Amino acid sequence: MKQKITALIVEDSSDDYFLLREILISSDELETVILHESRLENALCAADKAAIDVAIIDLALPDSFGLETFVAFHERHPAVPTIIMTGAKDLEMAFAAVRKGAQDYLFKGESSSTAIIRSIRYAIERQRLMTELRSALDHVKQLQGMLPICAICKNIRDDKGYWNSIEAYLSDHTEAIFSHSICPTCAQEHYKEFLGGTS
Repeated sequence: MKQKITALIVEDSSDDYFLLREILISSDELETVILHESRLENALCAADKAAIDVAIIDLALPDSFGLETFVAFHERHPAVPTIIMTGAKDLEMAFAAVRKGAQDYLFKGESSSTAIIRSIRYAIERQRLMTELRSALDHVKQLQGMLPICAICKNIRDDKGYWNSIEAYLSDHTEAIFSHSICPTCAQEHYKEFLGGTS
């Protein structure tokens, strides 16, 4: 079964665009909706309006050149996994791009269709895992921070302003499973007539 994705190709060379488009269309692994822009500014706007699963960006565009092309896109759309595909065979720039958040850096004319499809699928999966990890870390930080708790009923106020029982709050933010019992102090206080306690 093919993986359905939406890909944004940012490429001003019509030959390079049609070659990449053909690779995506003929893939046995991907069913791709393709969006195409030839300028960075248009690509930024396109990603504002559509849910993009992966962006494939050339670094040499009419309105932007070099690594700043990627940086500008990534800063505005950090959640979109981005692959750089460019004719500039510059290993230092490639390493710098990956350090700044690019999922991959491919050289035009040197990547097979199999390698391109694999790069796209890996980029999407890595971004998904990174998003899940960030979400998990956010939950951990929230639990380690200060929680607003009612001094009387002990309910906790969530980030939307609603009050929840401790059990409900922790169930939503952790994988904890609750079982209920009564501690000795509460048992003595509330069931002393059955336990033979004195007032």
